[in-house]
Amino acid sequence: MIRAATNHPAVGAWVFVCGPSGSGKDSVIRWAQQALQDRADIVFARRYITRPVHTGSDHDPVTGPEFDAMVQSGALRWHWTAHGFGYGIPLHYERDIAAGKRVVVNGSREHVQALVGSPSLRVVQITADSTALVQRLRARGRDSAEAVANRLQRNAEFHDMACDLLIANDTGLAHAGRQLADYLVSAAADTETETGVAPVTAKRTFSSSDS
Repeated sequence: MIRAATNHPAVGAWVFVCGPSGSGKDSVIRWAQQALQDRADIVFARRYITRPVHTGSDHDPVTGPEFDAMVQSGALRWHWTAHGFGYGIPLHYERDIAAGKRVVVNGSREHVQALVGSPSLRVVQITADSTALVQRLRARGRDSAEAVANRLQRNAEFHDMACDLLIANDTGLAHAGRQLADYLVSAAADTETETGVAPVTAKRTFSSSDS
C-alpha cells in the first residue's frame, strides 16, 4: 500500500528499505549506493549483525553478548531481530539526520511496521513475483525447501504494509536500482529546495544483470 505524499520538514530522514527474502533488496541497495557515491547528503548505513560476514555483506559482525551490550548501553539507534539474528544501526547516524541528510537503512519489514507514522521516516519496499522469489532463494542455497516455503508464507503478513515507494525487482537490477536512486535524490531535493540548496543530479555509473 503506497502512502499519500506529505510535506516533510527541512530535516534529515531515515529511509528504510525492506522486502522479502529473494526480492534482491541487498543488490538494489548496492546498485543505488554505487550510483550515488558522490552524494554526501545521502548516507548508506552499515549494520551490526550477529552473523558472520559472507560475500556481498554490508554489515559488521558482532557476537550475541556484544550486541546485547550495545543495546543496553544505548549505542544503537535502531535494533531488531529477524531469522534468529540481531540487527543494529549505530547511534552516530543521528548526526547525519541532524545535518539534514538521508540515511538509508537495510531494514526489516516487521520492525518497520512498528515505526510507520514518524515524520522523519520513509519506507521503500522491494518486491518480486513469487516465481522469482523461489528461484532466487533456491539459487543462494542457504535455506531448506521447508524454510523457503515458510519465508514465502510469511510474506502474506506484509501484503498491505504502508510504504512511500514500491519497487518491483522483476525486470532487471539496473531498473530497480535506478528507481531507488532516483527516489533518494528526490527525497534529498525536498530538503535542499526548502533550505535554498540546489539539488545535484545523481551520477549513475554501475549496471548489472538481474539479482
